[in-house]
Amino acid sequence: MITNRRYVPIEDFEKVHKFLTDTYEKSTLNSMLLPQFFEYSYMNPGFEHIKSHHPGIWEDDGKMAGIVCFDINTSCYYLHTHKDYKNLLPELLKWAERELSIIKDDDKRESKIRITEHEHDKRELIKNSGYSLESKKPVQIFDYSKEFKRHDLPGDFLFINGTDADYIKLYTCLKQVFGYGCFEHDTEENELENYFNRVIFSLNSPHTDLSLMTIAVAPNDEYACALGIRFDEKNKYAYLDPLATVPKYRRMGLASACIKQAVRKTKSLGAEYCFVGSQEFYASIGCETIMHSELWRKEWE
Repeated sequence: MITNRRYVPIEDFEKVHKFLTDTYEKSTLNSMLLPQFFEYSYMNPGFEHIKSHHPGIWEDDGKMAGIVCFDINTSCYYLHTHKDYKNLLPELLKWAERELSIIKDDDKRESKIRITEHEHDKRELIKNSGYSLESKKPVQIFDYSKEFKRHDLPGDFLFINGTDADYIKLYTCLKQVFGYGCFEHDTEENELENYFNRVIFSLNSPHTDLSLMTIAVAPNDEYACALGIRFDEKNKYAYLDPLATVPKYRRMGLASACIKQAVRKTKSLGAEYCFVGSQEFYASIGCETIMHSELWRKEWE
């Protein structure tokens, strides 16, 4: 018997992570709802926790059949089912529009859904439900059978991994790139107090291996570039996120050197390719576009 219910924060995390791992399909990439993305989003310092119970789970006699969940916030959402339960997609869409749509200033509702270009069943469903294509971006990977094209770490810098990291230095590096903690009323004291709740929580999420993290340390002992990477043992791929280079250390080859180091680590574990970002930088170091991710939007009264 198929039932549906709300996602229970923390309690359902491992169940969803395993479901996304077990149902991974390289041909569609599950709308880019990869288990590593799910973990990174739900453990992210900016995650919209007030909405964390709004995703929906479908089960068949207790076994997961589908899920509706959102990104770091409800600005867009994802629908995903086991291949044998694609008939549930219309139900998932109704749940998403009810639970995850936002109300705009003009009192209209807005929903945004992300799919990949090869998911023809989802595209047909959302087009017929009034959605229109808003944007698309490349999905890029680095194929480990190919040569990495960038130089090594400059001689006066050194690598460390996440297990040896000074968390305050790492927080300082990430904050300069992503702005974590940069709020109007922050003071130096409460920033230091809050960094555990923000960055350290995400770095120590359940499936994070800090030995795979790569940090480039400058001669003055500052953290100049930091890269996080996750390895999917079942599906033999790596997932890179985040990658942060402090502005004053950019254009020195640090990011590509860190990626090269991370590729070496995950290749030794059995990874065959690595998901990277959509920016042109990745294409310049030998990454390739395998498909496009599409963002569809609907607005209604």
